[in-house]
Amino acid sequence: MTTLTAAVPGRPFGLVRHSLVMARRSLIKTMRTPEQLLDVTLQPIIFIVLFVYLLGGAIAGSRHDYLQFLLPALLVQNVLFASAPTGVSLNTDIKTGVFDRFRSLPIGRSAPLIGGVLGDMIRFVVSIVVMLGFGYLLGFRFGTNPLAVIAACLLVMFMAFSFSWMFVLLGMLVREPGAVQGLGFVIMFPLTFGTNVLVPTNTLPGWLQAWVKVNPVADAMQAARGLMVGGPVLDAVVKTVLWSLGILAVFAPLAVRAYRRRT
Repeated sequence: MTTLTAAVPGRPFGLVRHSLVMARRSLIKTMRTPEQLLDVTLQPIIFIVLFVYLLGGAIAGSRHDYLQFLLPALLVQNVLFASAPTGVSLNTDIKTGVFDRFRSLPIGRSAPLIGGVLGDMIRFVVSIVVMLGFGYLLGFRFGTNPLAVIAACLLVMFMAFSFSWMFVLLGMLVREPGAVQGLGFVIMFPLTFGTNVLVPTNTLPGWLQAWVKVNPVADAMQAARGLMVGGPVLDAVVKTVLWSLGILAVFAPLAVRAYRRRT
């Protein structure tokens, strides 16, 4: 019996198995077109260099001190940006008719959708490895322990996974892949730059401070800073987990429903 055998009563793990097969397909597709990873390999390096060497001396007085402040928050920003192309990829697959072929296979109907999201998580891992590796070369050093650093990475990946479903829903509702990408940037820029990623919150104007205090991405950045370089983390971690669970609970069912209607 192949791994694409349809799920039947008594086999509750059929959808999981089929989704993992589809995730493997997504990974193979990514490995065969490595240029798809430019935004999680080259972009993080450009951001680090630009922000540290353009703003470090002016904001912190020391590029090393600014790197310690910037990198954990920039890690959150770039991993969240890496979640947006998931919707573009799925929208492209639908337009090219790939999902029509999947419907003819004896697999769970939602397996291609779930597998695509799981497979794209490799982008999160690549972004984290590149940012931490390049940051270390520039002088970034962890101020906590390895378990706290791993917890920070997992927390960021979980939030990005939740955000992926927002873009999956967008990919199911919008007709063109280019439109999905454009709308994705419109959504992500105020969420990621309207934070304390570049400067401390208390240096921002009052109206922007109010936005930062209710922005879930700002909580994730504060949690990452605390877990990587030290500082209070409990409140920020709890808020990040709750926000991620809430986003996942809202957008994953909506995305699956929109996918079923479109396919």
